[in-house]
Amino acid sequence: MPATTADTLSLVTRTVTVAPLVLLSVADHYGRTAKGTRKRVVGVLLGENTGQNVRVSNSFAVPFEEDEKDPSVWFLDHNFVESMRDMFKKINAREKLVGWYHSGPKLRASDLQINELFKKYTPNPLLVIVDVQPKEVGVPTDAYFAVDEIKDVSWSTWIGFERTGGWLINAEEAEEIGVEHLLRDIRDVAVGTLSTRITSQLQSLQGLHLRLRDIGQYLQKVLDHELPINHAILGNLQDVFNLLPNLSTPPTTPRISGQETQIENSELARAMSVKTNDQLMAIYISSLIRAITAFHDLIENKIQNRQQQEESDSKREQELNASKGDEAKKTNGSTNGDQKEEQDSSDKSKKKS
Repeated sequence: MPATTADTLSLVTRTVTVAPLVLLSVADHYGRTAKGTRKRVVGVLLGENTGQNVRVSNSFAVPFEEDEKDPSVWFLDHNFVESMRDMFKKINAREKLVGWYHSGPKLRASDLQINELFKKYTPNPLLVIVDVQPKEVGVPTDAYFAVDEIKDVSWSTWIGFERTGGWLINAEEAEEIGVEHLLRDIRDVAVGTLSTRITSQLQSLQGLHLRLRDIGQYLQKVLDHELPINHAILGNLQDVFNLLPNLSTPPTTPRISGQETQIENSELARAMSVKTNDQLMAIYISSLIRAITAFHDLIENKIQNRQQQEESDSKREQELNASKGDEAKKTNGSTNGDQKEEQDSSDKSKKKS
C-alpha cells in the first residue's frame, strides 16, 4: 500500500546510528571477497529500531552474486540469512534484523528488488551504502529507506529510496577502545604524531568545505526558486549560525578631540588566536620532546646492539682460541706417543740383539 506523506516524513526523519565495528566488518568483507574487482558485497544489519531511532550494532556477510551485464539477474541466499538470524537471536535477543548493506558506491537498479526480499524480515528495512574506496573527503556512507508514495492526484505511485535526515557514527566506550587499538596497530609507524594530527585536521577542513559548499548551493537554488523553501532546514542552519562565535564584532567609535576614529573591537578574536597558538605550541613542543626521546632510545638501542655484537665476537674468538689450543695439545700428545712407541721398539730390538 502506498505510504502517505506523514509516513514518508517519519521514515526520512529517523536518526540512524551505526557502530564503527559495522563499518570495519563491511570493509573486511569487501577485502576478503571482492577486492580488486568491480563486484559489490551484500550483508545484513543487526540492531534495534525504536521507531524514531535506528541503532545498528552488528552485521554479517551474505553470499551474493549478480550479473554485471544484466542488473536484474542476481542471487541472494535467503536461507543463509534466516539461519544466521536465528543464531544471532540465540546470542543476543535484542539485536534484530533492521536492514542490509552493500558496498555501492551508489544505488543500483536491483536495490529495490533486494529490499523487497528483506521486507520478509522487517517492515521497513534500512539500506546503508558503504563506499569502501572513497574518492572524496568525508564519511563514505549513506542511509536510505524505501518509499512507496503517491505523487499526484492521478494516483500514480512512485517507488524509490529516500535518504535519511540524521546519520551518526557512534560507539560505546568499549568499542572506542577497541577501534583505537586497531588503528594504533595498522597505522604507519614512520609517520609522526604531529603529521598525523595535521593530516586529520586537513581532511576535516576539506570535509567541512564540501558541506558548506553543498549548503551554499542549496540556498542559491532556493533563491533562484529552483527548490521550495524548507523551514526545517532553514531552522537548523539558523541554529548552526547562532552557535558560531561572533569574531567580527562591530568597531567602536571613540571621539578624540572632536574627531571620531573607528577602532576594531577584536578582543575575542585576539583571545581565541592566543589560545589556539598556545595549544599549537604545546603540541609542537610535545612532538619535539617525543622525537628527541625516540632518537635517544634509538641511539641507546644501537649502542647496546654494538656492545652485544662485540661481546659475542670476543666470545667466539675465545672459543676459537680454546679449540685451537685443544687441537695443538692433542697433536703434541699424539706425536709424543709415537716417539715413545718408537723408543720402546728400539729398546726391545737392542735387548734381543
